[in-house]
Amino acid sequence: MISFVNDYSENAHPDILNALIETNLEGNVAYSGDEHTERAAKLIRKKIKKEDAEIQILMGGTQTNLIAACAFLRPHEAIIAVPTGHICIHETGAVESTGHKCIEVKGCAGKVTPQDIEEACGPQHWDHAGILCVKPRMVYISQTTEVGTVYTVNELRELRRICDKYNLLLYCDGARLASALDCSDVTLLEMAELCDAFYIGGTKNGALFGEALVIINDSLKNEFRYIAKQRGGMLAKGWLLGLQFEILMSNNLYERIGKHQNEMAKHLKKGLIELGIDFTVDSPSNQLFPILKNSVLDKLNEEFAYEIISIIDEQRTGIRLVTSWATKKCDVELFLKRLKEEIYHE
Repeated sequence: MISFVNDYSENAHPDILNALIETNLEGNVAYSGDEHTERAAKLIRKKIKKEDAEIQILMGGTQTNLIAACAFLRPHEAIIAVPTGHICIHETGAVESTGHKCIEVKGCAGKVTPQDIEEACGPQHWDHAGILCVKPRMVYISQTTEVGTVYTVNELRELRRICDKYNLLLYCDGARLASALDCSDVTLLEMAELCDAFYIGGTKNGALFGEALVIINDSLKNEFRYIAKQRGGMLAKGWLLGLQFEILMSNNLYERIGKHQNEMAKHLKKGLIELGIDFTVDSPSNQLFPILKNSVLDKLNEEFAYEIISIIDEQRTGIRLVTSWATKKCDVELFLKRLKEEIYHE
């Protein structure tokens, strides 16, 4: 079975597995006080050119978002996000379980817009509600978004401008940041310039597990690790996280993984377009959302795995195809070959 379900179905990039084997008998300091974690943090600071950035490597995306909300917000403060935002639909209400409400805004192509923030924070809201409602304090975005789109530098600058207007924090979920760095004009330097905090995703970018939270805003750094520990985020064997990011941040491996993911997705997308396939959203990243006939999918199910996203009508279904660091060109071509055969057989 060839899987296009997600970008974390395989264990880890060989460079990471080799490093884990080579360091297996090392004696490391616990709770991320080890040399691997320190070197990973230095490499990240060098890439973003922020020597004073606080780096904390955590286990997973949901945990990272939850801990960030707990650490950055006061009890009455809330987070602005689009309905497709990961914290709104795919984290079992983790953020809201901490008492911080998610304020859903309409968005556009999976992205928060300045107009969304104006509507959530402007006088048309506060003149009528005021302290009767939770207070918006943080804007949550994803790069790439959950529907595969990406923010441009200009869009991020506009979000920064409106966040500053309403004294909001700008926080970015970078679960698929490697793909975004390859297919958008936003670099790590601009992420660090425009966001108060963001994380560099590892789980979906070649690591066994791990997300590197980067805190830029000085006001958010104080006693962060106490909250991370309280919320179960401080792994005793923290060097396992640090070592993986030490490898990912070396020799442009992270960037090379993003490039490969996108090259495989481009090849897949080109073939789908040539077959006349429509998409629910136009994605430039490693997530594709084609619409296929149910009768065709029934046949593809015998060889390929994918995720069902939406029921278009009685005859068609919207699915998601995701490429990863491990996706082979021959697997993409086999999928396109089988799809072509089934379409023509129809």
